[in-house]
Amino acid sequence: MKNLTDISELIKNCTNCELSLTRTNAVPGEGFFQSKIMLIGEAPGSFEDNSGKPFVGASGKLLTKLLNSIGLSRDDVFITNIVKCRPPNNRDPSPNEINQCSPYLSKQIELINPTLIITLGRHSLSYFAPKTPISKAHGTIINQSGYTIYPTYHPAAALRQIRFHETLSEEFQRIPSLIKSLNK
Repeated sequence: MKNLTDISELIKNCTNCELSLTRTNAVPGEGFFQSKIMLIGEAPGSFEDNSGKPFVGASGKLLTKLLNSIGLSRDDVFITNIVKCRPPNNRDPSPNEINQCSPYLSKQIELINPTLIITLGRHSLSYFAPKTPISKAHGTIINQSGYTIYPTYHPAAALRQIRFHETLSEEFQRIPSLIKSLNK
């Protein structure tokens, strides 16, 4: 795995777990390969499975709107998920599925080397901080393995409950100043 294109091809052809049997498309991730910002969600949903692109359904529309609200587009960031294939019925990814996809995500992080990793929801947070609940960590900074992690609620949670929408919007408004402070 020398570059992100190689990783994407490996992901698209991966048969390491049972998710490869039920997917339409693997979803490696997309965006700017040299971005200072990497957003990591949980797993593809049905829209993502059909298109092969991350965050293109209702959650993706909200994510795009949140990025636009801080002067960024999807082309300015790199967006991916912990698990690269859709779990059936949008169930939570299993520990085995997460484990099988972990080398891909680790290599993506290594190659992009983002200034800020934004975790979207509890599953992506638990990849970096397994015992930390999203309810306590959202909107804070976690420094781990040389990376700055910024946990937020998942856009899907914000679509279900207005209080999460307001919180998520406020957390996104902090991102430009976070990037500025990390680049000093």
